[in-house]
Formats: sequence, C-alpha cells, structure tokens
Amino acid sequence: MGKGLKDLLVWQKAYGFALVIYRQTKSFPKEELYGITSQLRRAVVSVPANIAEGYERQYRKEYVQFLNMAKGSLGEVETYLLLAKDLGYIELNKFEELEEMRTEIAKLLRGLISSLKPL
Repeated sequence: MGKGLKDLLVWQKAYGFALVIYRQTKSFPKEELYGITSQLRRAVVSVPANIAEGYERQYRKEYVQFLNMAKGSLGEVETYLLLAKDLGYIELNKFEELEEMRTEIAKLLRGLISSLKPL
C-alpha cells in the first residue's frame, strides 16, 4: 500500500465529515441526545473507523468488506440527516452542504472499492 491511512483522501474526508457532524449535532434538542444525535454520531464515526480497520487488515477482500460497511454507514447518515432536516434540527442550506459532503465520500468509497476488486 505504501502510503499511510491518513494519506487516504477518502479517510481524510470521512474524518472531517465526522467532526462537522459532531459540531452540528451540538445544537440538536437535548431530548434527542439518546435518539437521533447519538445515532447520527455513531453512524458517521463508523465511516472513517471502518475505512481504518479495513486498511489495517491483511487481505484485500477484508479491506473491501470494511469499505462496504463504511458505505452502509453513509446510508444510515443520509437517513438521519433527512430526519434532522424534516424535524427542523438543521436548516435546508446546512442539510444540502452536509449531503454534498456525504455524496462526495460515497463516490470516493465506490472508487476505492472498484480499484481494489480483482480484474
């Protein structure tokens, strides 16, 4: 692999996205702390965590498996962000900004997965 985990663009973007989501959810209603806030944070953190765990695995097939789990977590994030928007916890423009970030990470993940699959 040569480069380190932190050199992977998809990991950098996913990690940065997790930080943004954590900051954004600070303003969510306190009664949502164990609801959508917790669920969204858990899902967004699992994206860079799964990329990292897969990266450290010995076999390519395992790496791809963890990248697919990261992709699944991004799907969860999409659902929680839609809920947060529709419940009025985030403004439409902020939702669009977050969704753009999420979509970019999903594209990067798909590209990385494709590059790792056997020809």
